[in-house]
Amino acid sequence: MSIPAGIHHADLLSAGLGLEGLRSMTPPAIANPAAPTAEELRRRALWTNWRGIADLSPGGGFTEIYGSLAAVAGREFQALRRIPGASQPHRVMAQVPDGFDARARCLVVAVSSGSRGVYGAIALAGAWGLPRGCAVAYTDKGAGSDWIELGSSERHAIDGRLGAAAQPAFDPAGSGTQPRVAFKHAHSQDNPEADWGQHLHQAAQFGLDALNEALPGQAPFTFDNTRIIATGLSNGGAAVLRAAGMQGDWLDGAVAIAANTFSAEDGRPAFDYATEAAILMPCALLHPRFDAVALARPGGNKSPTAIARCARLHAQGLLAGASVEAQAEDAYARMRASGWSDGALEAGTISTGFDLWRAIAAAYASAYMRTTADAMPCGYAFAALNDKGQPTRASLEMRASWWADSSGIPPGTGVSLIDSMADGESGDPALPALQCLRALWTGDDAKAQSLHAGVEATRAAVPRDGLPLIVIHGADDGLIPDAFSSAAYVQRARAHGRDPRYWRIANAQHFDAFLGLPMLASRYVPLMPYAYRALDAMWAHLQDDTPLPASAEVDATPRKADASGIAPLRPDNVPMP
Repeated sequence: MSIPAGIHHADLLSAGLGLEGLRSMTPPAIANPAAPTAEELRRRALWTNWRGIADLSPGGGFTEIYGSLAAVAGREFQALRRIPGASQPHRVMAQVPDGFDARARCLVVAVSSGSRGVYGAIALAGAWGLPRGCAVAYTDKGAGSDWIELGSSERHAIDGRLGAAAQPAFDPAGSGTQPRVAFKHAHSQDNPEADWGQHLHQAAQFGLDALNEALPGQAPFTFDNTRIIATGLSNGGAAVLRAAGMQGDWLDGAVAIAANTFSAEDGRPAFDYATEAAILMPCALLHPRFDAVALARPGGNKSPTAIARCARLHAQGLLAGASVEAQAEDAYARMRASGWSDGALEAGTISTGFDLWRAIAAAYASAYMRTTADAMPCGYAFAALNDKGQPTRASLEMRASWWADSSGIPPGTGVSLIDSMADGESGDPALPALQCLRALWTGDDAKAQSLHAGVEATRAAVPRDGLPLIVIHGADDGLIPDAFSSAAYVQRARAHGRDPRYWRIANAQHFDAFLGLPMLASRYVPLMPYAYRALDAMWAHLQDDTPLPASAEVDATPRKADASGIAPLRPDNVPMP
């Protein structure tokens, strides 16, 4: 398939920002915010995605004990591809370094984490593969940051600019009679998660096409003569595991980190445990077990909202106990009984404090049920707000910034979550809509059946027999607990005779980027050094037939903190399998 001509860049990894520019709290400047240039948007997108995934803080380990931000020159190709039957395309990108290693012929295929845009895996795959001389292909897996306000005729072009795009990256349905913001993961009406493995496969083919275009003297590049290594973090890791179960031997090796995967009866899909956590966790975190946990009480030790949550659940017969303390004890016991470890609950304070459970559950319900942005389940919507807190049309400057500045799922970059079921008189306004979401999982009406069908379509198969595979997960992941996801996947794979290597990392949670906060840096270790180590091991296995490291329970230890600050991350903090 022909592809658009690539653009040569002096720095594929950071657009010239380097480590200092990426560490800056101020994003790269845009001369005219109402009409950013393609290069300005690219630089901003790289800044946003690096900071959203990696811990770049001094002492955090990046460039100090792993990784590099040295400029890598090369050509960058971007296009849209479409899964057969899908109504919306997904973005694909390929980066071919000038120093491509013709002897190794390596293509790393990376999938964005969360719902991030096409640069969402740059800190993982780009920074590992490009300095090694590998080409890297990426996909936003049908999600991404191509947000559109319904009622607007503007659409995002392939370079991120907003206007009258001939081939838009996202063209949402919906009436547009009210101010509503649509984003592809939730509102494509395709349930893109069901096709994440196919998105990865199409990105791999695009990477081969880009290599043929960039290096015609070394062509053809095919699945048979080019090593294909797939990698991804979180939702990107789930896409890798979906691809690992696809037919054919096109994939040579795979590394999945903190994968949001649903595969086995003894695992749990994210919608199930996210809606459970959204309802029970605010009350459970009032348990004395969490008295000293950073971020456990975002409203303070006497959080009125958390106390109201306990009381309302008790009044509905859903929690036992005549006091707040007893109700918190019951909420905690229920979460432990449903599979949550203390470590996952402790790290889950991050998602509770930032209200991630509600935003994720609302968006994913819409994705699974294939709704438009103005017909989301349970009365939710996304929109910009005016100074009175009412939905309003977003400014041109705001709309032009979304592609580069957003993380893929609102709230953020000026867009808020609207809850039309909110009960403002209760002291806990979010509960009615959250219980509506929960009923989509626990109920059996037509809406619940629609959601269950959407979730079932995302189930991962066991990996292809003989596929070299390394799975990594933090033992204290509070967003995607390993017991519900990676551990269940690995157990099922082994029951079917497969041999994935599983590294379970002590004192690691889900968000490396949050380790720039001292209170978290002294409690958790990053996952990214293990991702780089796994990619190194996979490379050595495929290139030199070196045996893969064994599965391991890795005893990682956080950095020490004292009155003078936090010690830098050292290799002995993150021992390698």
